[in-house]
Amino acid sequence: MAINILHLETSSKNCSVTIGTEGEINSYCEEVSQDFKHSENLHLFIEWALEGAELTLSDIHAVAVGKGPGSYTGLRIGLAAAKGFCFGNDIPLISVNSLYILASPYFNAEYDFIIPVMDARRMEVYTSVFDKKGKPLVETHAHVLHEKSFEDLNNKKILFVGDAVEKTEIFLKEISFDLENASFIHAYPQSKNMVNLSYKKFQEGIFEDVAYFDPFYLKDWK
Repeated sequence: MAINILHLETSSKNCSVTIGTEGEINSYCEEVSQDFKHSENLHLFIEWALEGAELTLSDIHAVAVGKGPGSYTGLRIGLAAAKGFCFGNDIPLISVNSLYILASPYFNAEYDFIIPVMDARRMEVYTSVFDKKGKPLVETHAHVLHEKSFEDLNNKKILFVGDAVEKTEIFLKEISFDLENASFIHAYPQSKNMVNLSYKKFQEGIFEDVAYFDPFYLKDWK
C-alpha cells in the first residue's frame, strides 16, 4: 500500500499544498498572496491537489504541516486545517520547521552555510544556520539585525534565503559585511520541500500530539 501524506505550508504569504506519495511529490498547488488569502484558498488548494493526485481524503495516511516560525494568522489557519483532517480521519500529524523547509533545497550544494531569513517586521528576522549537509548549527530564533550579525561567518560562502533577504542584504552592506561570497534568494517555504522529510518521520513514527500541538510562533502577534 502506497503511503500518501498531505502537506500544508502557510507560515508566509505562500499558501502551499502538496500530496506526497512514498516520499515523492505527487501533486501540488500554491499561490503567493500579498494580502494573505489563506483562509479562502487553503481548502480549495487541498481539493485541487487531491484531484491532481487522483486521491480522496480517505486515501491520506497523515498530514504534515509547516510549524513555523512565521505569520501568526497563517500558522493558525494551516494547523487548524491539519488538525481537522487528522481528527476527522484518525490519522497522525507530522510537523516540519518552516526554516528547514526554506533551507533544504540548497543542502549539499556549493554553500558552506545556508541561512534562512523570514521577515519578523522592522529590523527583526526569524533565522537559523545550517551547514551544507543540513545540520542545524544555530537554533531557530528571532534575531534583531545588528552590527555583529553573522560576523563569525564573514568571508564564508553563504546563502541567505527567505522573504527577508532584501532587508538583510541592505543591512549587511551598511555594516560593511563582506558580501563577496554571499548569495541572496528571495523565497517562501514550499510544501513540496517537506515531502521527503515527512515521509521519513512517518516511517519512524515521529508524530505530534494532535490535541495539544501548537505552532512554533516565537512571537505572539498577528
